[in-house]
Amino acid sequence: MNDSDEYVFTDEEMYEDEEASWITTFADICLLLLVFFVLLYSISTVNVGKFRHSMMSVSQALGNKDKAYKGIKVGARDQGALLDQAEELNRMLEAQKQVFSDARSYVSEKGMEGLVGANLEAGKITLRLPSSVLFASGKVQVTSEGKKVLRGLEDFFIRHSDQQINIQGFTDDVPPSQDSRFRDNWEISSLRAINVLRYFLEQGIEPRRVTATGFADLKPLVPNNSSENRARNRRVEIVLEKMIGG
Repeated sequence: MNDSDEYVFTDEEMYEDEEASWITTFADICLLLLVFFVLLYSISTVNVGKFRHSMMSVSQALGNKDKAYKGIKVGARDQGALLDQAEELNRMLEAQKQVFSDARSYVSEKGMEGLVGANLEAGKITLRLPSSVLFASGKVQVTSEGKKVLRGLEDFFIRHSDQQINIQGFTDDVPPSQDSRFRDNWEISSLRAINVLRYFLEQGIEPRRVTATGFADLKPLVPNNSSENRARNRRVEIVLEKMIGG
């Protein structure tokens, strides 16, 4: 075929071109979807500036500026609520730091540093007492010596009446002996926590402030691989947490 010859498409070739034309439309749709999801991702984080810019762009494209502006106002209000909650949380954490400092000073003043450990984590203050300080071996009733220790903490709890008191009992991984009247470590840990709770109620602590929980051997401080470690895991923890609206 020379240069002057004119090429004529056959019917089969023209049909193939028409059949492949949908690919262009499909590619356009895919691109639009990609842009849409990128836009969603860009506004997924709580960022008022980014959200306002994205919404204004969409508003101008759709010619609906008023509705977009209302949406921005709602987003800003929600952001303000989140900021208020964050500030309230920060104030609570700072207040708990002061209560924790008071607790350490109080324990030192009462001469209980070797008996009561104190820890602060995420706004929760944990006072930790070995079971041997409060109970006889294998028993769940608070001993007279144990009551003296609890009595030393009583004034602190009364002084800080905004604190919820959760008493938690823990054991090691050794189950009760066959001749024991207790079925398992769940029963021992729960009864020990409950008896500490009852003591504080008898001393006038408000019932609404106090709860008791038994954890058996589920949360050991250290592995139960020696008698010393098992002794550390047998304990009672008194967790203080600021009451909402307290």
